[in-house]
Amino acid sequence: MAAAKLAAPRIPAVRLEGLRDDPAPDFRRGERYDGVRFSQVRADGEELGGADFIECEFDRASFNETQLRGATFRDCILSEPYAPVLSAARTSWRDVEIGNPRWGSAELYEGSWQSVRVDGGKLDFLNLRGSKLQDVQVSGCIINELDLGSCTANRVVFKDCVIGTLDVTGAKLKDVDLRGSEFKAVNGLGGLSGVVIDDYQLSLLAPLLAGHLGIRVL
Repeated sequence: MAAAKLAAPRIPAVRLEGLRDDPAPDFRRGERYDGVRFSQVRADGEELGGADFIECEFDRASFNETQLRGATFRDCILSEPYAPVLSAARTSWRDVEIGNPRWGSAELYEGSWQSVRVDGGKLDFLNLRGSKLQDVQVSGCIINELDLGSCTANRVVFKDCVIGTLDVTGAKLKDVDLRGSEFKAVNGLGGLSGVVIDDYQLSLLAPLLAGHLGIRVL
């Protein structure tokens, strides 16, 4: 019987044209920002809950402790975004490219990611618990702790990433590709159903899987 094919993420390139520059934006909660380029802006501590960013580019923007709960990013490019604390629960990300993020604690739980690409960067804690991920690729990223607990993910790739602890407790995963990435510990082994790994990763997981299943190796 032929092996089932792994479905790859479908992520079209984000193309932005005719953007207007706003060097000193007046950020406000619930506002809509359309077709704007933000260069090296500091939104630290701003209240931007429910804001909509449509066809926007962020170049080295700082979002430390910015309140982004319920915000929407659609057709956006974020280059080198910075935030020791990213408060962005229940946000919606669709057709978004994120390059080289520097995030400490990234609270992105119960959000929605569709057609999102993350390239490079370093994250201390990426909290996607309870989120819905569809067509997502994360590549070349260092993530100390990745929480995918209770999330639903389809066509998601973590490529050439270094992950300290991966939590998939209660996750519902389909076509999630971890091949080529490193991880040191896994919590919620039962949630790995639907994940694709390589032979080397299987050898690392073997003791954990044996313990999970109550198998003794003598």
